[in-house]
Amino acid sequence: MAKTSKIEVDKKTISIVQQNSEDYICLTDMVRGEEGDDHIRNWMRNRNTVEFIGLWETLHNPDFKPVEFDTFRKQAGLNRFNLTPRKWIEATNAIGIFSKSGRYGGTYAHKDIAFEFGSWISPMFKLLLIKEFQRLKEIETNQYNLEWNVKRILTKTNYHIHTEAIKNHIIPDKNYFKDREWLIYAEEADLLNVALFGCTAKDWREANKEHSDKGLNIRDFASINESTPKPISIPDSFKPSPTMLNQ
Repeated sequence: MAKTSKIEVDKKTISIVQQNSEDYICLTDMVRGEEGDDHIRNWMRNRNTVEFIGLWETLHNPDFKPVEFDTFRKQAGLNRFNLTPRKWIEATNAIGIFSKSGRYGGTYAHKDIAFEFGSWISPMFKLLLIKEFQRLKEIETNQYNLEWNVKRILTKTNYHIHTEAIKNHIIPDKNYFKDREWLIYAEEADLLNVALFGCTAKDWREANKEHSDKGLNIRDFASINESTPKPISIPDSFKPSPTMLNQ
């Protein structure tokens, strides 16, 4: 399970978790202190609810069992009909709702279904829930963009520091012919990539064509720690000899 986020709606603290890169909102938190699980069961036995969550599963779940869903749909609304999250999941192989035990436990539903449950509570609660959820997503997006920009700036700046040091200090010390200097420059620069990322820039481009075709390179995916310059000691055995360069 991925990280848990929280929002405040109508004086209720509501947990949100990610599963398979999708946001699931805790229905139990939405009715905590009220009818609790009974409120969720009463909502699920409603015919409109059964049809909604069944259609959602049909659109998003290739392993959904439509025959079992049709059975529930025909029974929904009858006095004897009762439906719990567990019964729904086990019978139809549903993915839009799940139950979680332990810390942050309760019944969770995909945000689309959770918003529908919010309507069952009240139209105002649904609107407040959507507003707070959107605010949370905006905060998360801004944090991601800030981190990406910081990483990109650090990586670009520090990579130039490394490579300029090679060009200004290592190459002159080697006293190679001018038309040969790009060889040692390329070798030393790629040693940095191997030390940090475990592969050369060319190897990365060949293995990640979907990114390299968009103009991205290995440094775009560096962490902040990888972007921070560290002293690197390059053994002489890794440095190309004059004999190699004259071949």
